[in-house]
Amino acid sequence: MRIPAHSVCTAIRDDIVAGVHVRGGRLTEELLARRYGVSRVPVREALRTLEAEGFVVTRRHAGACVAEPTEREAEDLLETRTLLEPLGAARAARRRTDAHLKVLRGLVRLGQERARQGSGEDLRSLGGWFHETLAQAAGSPSLTALLTQLRHKIAWMYDVEAPAGPVEYWAEHGAILDAVARGDGDRARALMALHVEQSVPGHRLRFDSGGGRTERVRNPQRPVNTASLRH
Repeated sequence: MRIPAHSVCTAIRDDIVAGVHVRGGRLTEELLARRYGVSRVPVREALRTLEAEGFVVTRRHAGACVAEPTEREAEDLLETRTLLEPLGAARAARRRTDAHLKVLRGLVRLGQERARQGSGEDLRSLGGWFHETLAQAAGSPSLTALLTQLRHKIAWMYDVEAPAGPVEYWAEHGAILDAVARGDGDRARALMALHVEQSVPGHRLRFDSGGGRTERVRNPQRPVNTASLRH
């Protein structure tokens, strides 16, 4: 069975985000094909996609390498997120379906329960699923793709501290959901803008192009298993 290129792309991207493929490291088709148990053809296609997304660069005499974004580029991602996430929430208030609301309510209910219990191990994943579902509810494939790409890149470039007040953090998710459920786009936009802005100081760069210490951001081998891939 031929493994689709998008599955290989997801696997390579996930490993870049996790640091398996280090910044600046070479990505040779032969080694990647062996690692993921595929031929070189889907690897080549995946590398082209990842280059378009900004995770990979092609260098003379070296070929494909993991990109090395600058601190300015990393900061731009957070600024872009502060613009796009509120837009997505406003559109979700107008375009969400009952199925979206059902999933969002389940995530908020579970997140609030775990936050009250002090079991924070799953809270980051739940928060990611909430934002991903909200982006899908916006009913705009292009916007959803941009937000998904932003989340991947932010996870790659930043360590994100857990919120100091998880109960309050999930109360914010609940308020956003209420606005979306009522179809109040303006309120959903405003609440999401505040939610995202408050999260910025908790982001700490994984790298420092000046050499050494990372800084907290101030306000502005495995085979491909298609059954287990998220996308």
